[in-house]
Amino acid sequence: MDLPDLPVRPALDEITATLDGHGSAVLVAPPGTGKTTLVPLALLALSGRVVVAEPRRLAARAAAARMAHLLGEPVGGTVGYSVRGDSRTSARTRIEVVTSGLLLRRLAADPEQAAVGTVLLDECHERHLDADLLLALLLDARDGLRPDLRLLATSATVATPRLAELLGDAPVLRVEARTFPVDVRHDPPLRGERLEGTVARAVRAALAGGDGDVLVFLPGVAEIRRTAAALSGVDADVLVLHGRLPAAEQDAVLRRPDSGPRRVVLATAVAESSLTVPGVRAVVDAGLARTPRVDHRRGLAGLVTVRVSDAVARQRAGRAGREAPGRVHRCWPEGELLPRYPEPEIRTADLTRLALDLACWGTPDGTGLRWWDAPPEGPLRAGQEVLRALGALSGDGTVTDRGRRMAGIGLHPRLARALLDGAGMVGAAAAAEVVALLDDDTLGSGPDADTELARLRAGTAPGSGRWRAEAGRLRRLVRGSGGPARPARAAPVVALAHPERLARRRSEGATRYLMAGGTAVELPPGSPLAAAEWLAVAVADRAPGADHGTVRLAAVADRELAELAAPALLTEADEVRWERGDVVARHVRRLGAIVLDERRLDRPDPALLRAALLDGLRAEGTALLRWSDAARRLRDRLATLHRVLGEPWPDVGDDALLAGADRWWAGPFDRARSRADLGRIDAGPVLRALLDRRHTAALDELAPERITVPTGSSVTLDWSGDQPVLAVRLQECFGWTATPTVAGGRLPVVLHLLSPAGRPVAVTADLASFWATGYPQVRGELRGRYPRHAWPADPLTAAPTRRTARRTPR
Repeated sequence: MDLPDLPVRPALDEITATLDGHGSAVLVAPPGTGKTTLVPLALLALSGRVVVAEPRRLAARAAAARMAHLLGEPVGGTVGYSVRGDSRTSARTRIEVVTSGLLLRRLAADPEQAAVGTVLLDECHERHLDADLLLALLLDARDGLRPDLRLLATSATVATPRLAELLGDAPVLRVEARTFPVDVRHDPPLRGERLEGTVARAVRAALAGGDGDVLVFLPGVAEIRRTAAALSGVDADVLVLHGRLPAAEQDAVLRRPDSGPRRVVLATAVAESSLTVPGVRAVVDAGLARTPRVDHRRGLAGLVTVRVSDAVARQRAGRAGREAPGRVHRCWPEGELLPRYPEPEIRTADLTRLALDLACWGTPDGTGLRWWDAPPEGPLRAGQEVLRALGALSGDGTVTDRGRRMAGIGLHPRLARALLDGAGMVGAAAAAEVVALLDDDTLGSGPDADTELARLRAGTAPGSGRWRAEAGRLRRLVRGSGGPARPARAAPVVALAHPERLARRRSEGATRYLMAGGTAVELPPGSPLAAAEWLAVAVADRAPGADHGTVRLAAVADRELAELAAPALLTEADEVRWERGDVVARHVRRLGAIVLDERRLDRPDPALLRAALLDGLRAEGTALLRWSDAARRLRDRLATLHRVLGEPWPDVGDDALLAGADRWWAGPFDRARSRADLGRIDAGPVLRALLDRRHTAALDELAPERITVPTGSSVTLDWSGDQPVLAVRLQECFGWTATPTVAGGRLPVVLHLLSPAGRPVAVTADLASFWATGYPQVRGELRGRYPRHAWPADPLTAAPTRRTARRTPR
């Protein structure tokens, strides 16, 4: 076999021998070294079938075609491929390239995989959810059923020690790429410039700066379409490359004729690795990628656009230096810090499908498996709850027969449910058509699902052929599942897939809706769906910082359909809640968060009423109660003792008071029904209910409400600050040398010494020091201002007085 002179070729014998001797290995090799195509051919020397797992369908087909070409055979001979909806293999096939997801389905059905000798896991560094799960299940299968199964993990950039450890301290082999220098330039967006404008400007600069083709990395198909329009009139053929293109169009991009015009290839992340786009001398990188994210609180899951990692940016740039010196234009500011590696999908994505795969494997929570990163507990539990609602899991977490059937369909469990149940509701053909639309994020450009279906059926929408083929495949999976029970429109199937996204308009004429899951969404301006009271929302997203989501794809629904498609969300109960600043008591029938019917409750349950009033106090604070001056002073005294002495003096902050409501909720509280009732309840008894006899007896001693000064006056203490304050006329303190203390002598009282007019003239917590150093100055000022008052030179021997002036001699 005459193999091309690629960097991995000299290492093929070592790779094969290492894998044969150790049973596992890690191969680290950058794109362009031949690891995806030459290594599987070398592994033919080992026994058993070779299965190559690729993260994307396009990469699987391309790798199989390249290997078959090297053997001088058609695809389907020695080398074949299988992806969802498409397979070219035969009895002679010894190397089969498959997607990670398809191999997962096979492994679930037959964990032993007796005919397979070697599994090559390609592009492990991309950390796709299916690939991470596949690695964990293959390791488990090898531990229990197939100790002879060989595993080779290949990667362009990876934290190799962790991967080698997972594979059983596997040897790590490295192959360096032969690359040419790449000149890096930054072309950040101009003020107010949209992404497509920035990228188009960089493409024109790349075309003007040298020869060869230009490979452009964009986050998704929508951006590809807009950028293609922005490049109208450019002196080059503008081509597109993404995973949903028809095979013939993909192949045309991956085969460059010897002559012809220059090409600009607008691609998604499929071109980062596994694929070689020939003729490329320049790369324009938008610096963005589409990655799965789930907002569990709002019930929104989907793809979001994020900044690429440094590893990905380097990998993209390397595409420009494969065949000759190249250049890369990065559409972000120079110096911007990028994350080091991509975030593993298992940490951010919806884990419903993973939860179903684990249940089918017999380990619903994933314990006992060796994970690169274990699934987060919260998202995994959320996925299991969805599966229970869909009937895929039983109460104890084991998979049901329905769940196994859903897993075998190869779709997200929500879509599998919509296909199975939708076939009985609207017919197999209509259900398959809607599910095929929902499963392909590159189909459709408008928000109305029924309009998009009509365009696809007519063949006028991009991707109509691919959609038609997928709909046919899905229809065959549920053939004979029953006839239509409703008109064949999109809403029933969308509602079955996403019952929590059934939405009702909030008010007449508004474009904002409340979804059953509790999230508010809004139609974009000019939406043809604006007249609908009910929507079945298929796709919605939320911009960072926004308080509501935006509907991207939906179908007109109605109440009857909502209740039919989502019976599990229907509830009917008495509700007593604190809403808009007061108690609202009503009997309500709901579809999730959506109120269908309600009537006022005249005699609400006392327990519900108490809970609502407590919610109000938690939301707005105990200021809802009536705080008399005496109650406020008592609270301040208790708060000071708790701060200075600690236990057993109670915490009287709002949180502590409400946490201990059982101690004081009685009497007037039991009769309260509203905010106004709370406002009539004195807070003093609430505080005194926290005190036992011990506290009550010691309170006045440790935190007295008043202090007697040398004249015999009883002066009120102010406990509202960090230290208690005694505001007293200076003349009443003559002869007082010992500063008063409270809290058992631990806390000095701060004296605000007042003039005859009641204004502070001195503040001290050390009377002796004040008489010695501060009083002479104060005396000098006050004698002139208040000449008829007594200002003795020696305040320590003078008699304290309440009188405001000396007697005038007759």
